[in-house]
Amino acid sequence: MKEKKVSESRTEMSQLMLPQHANIAGTVYGGAILSIADSVAYVCAARHAGPNCVTVSVDQVDFREPVRIGELVTFKASVNYVGRTSMEIGIRIEAENLKTGERRHTNSCYITMVALDDRGKPVEVPRLICETEVERRRFREGQIRREHAKQLAEKRKLTSF
Repeated sequence: MKEKKVSESRTEMSQLMLPQHANIAGTVYGGAILSIADSVAYVCAARHAGPNCVTVSVDQVDFREPVRIGELVTFKASVNYVGRTSMEIGIRIEAENLKTGERRHTNSCYITMVALDDRGKPVEVPRLICETEVERRRFREGQIRREHAKQLAEKRKLTSF
């Protein structure tokens, strides 16, 4: 199985927030931000494992500050952690006021993607080569989040709604 560096799949995309993205309060819908983040996560995962990737979960979504209409929103994604068939994509979202140039960290989230074969079955993904201390830290933190997710899934099996 081939290995890939974090830098090989790093993805950055920007989107201007327009009136169709606005909620009744005049700020951008959280769902609009998450929809774009999901697309960015797909591109990042596809660069790492190939084009047949799907979203399994959207985790730990933090809405730190509102995004306003007219701001340029940049989504910065990288593969933080890989398992056998899954990848955790970390996304940092920043809004830029195009008049002043001010940038703010507005959102963060983790999206788990799984690579599939032509029959729709999970397939192994390339191992991740972490070259920097930041990449190694993100990998370790991703491992911890993955273990917590497994534990939570087991607890959910034991309870009914």
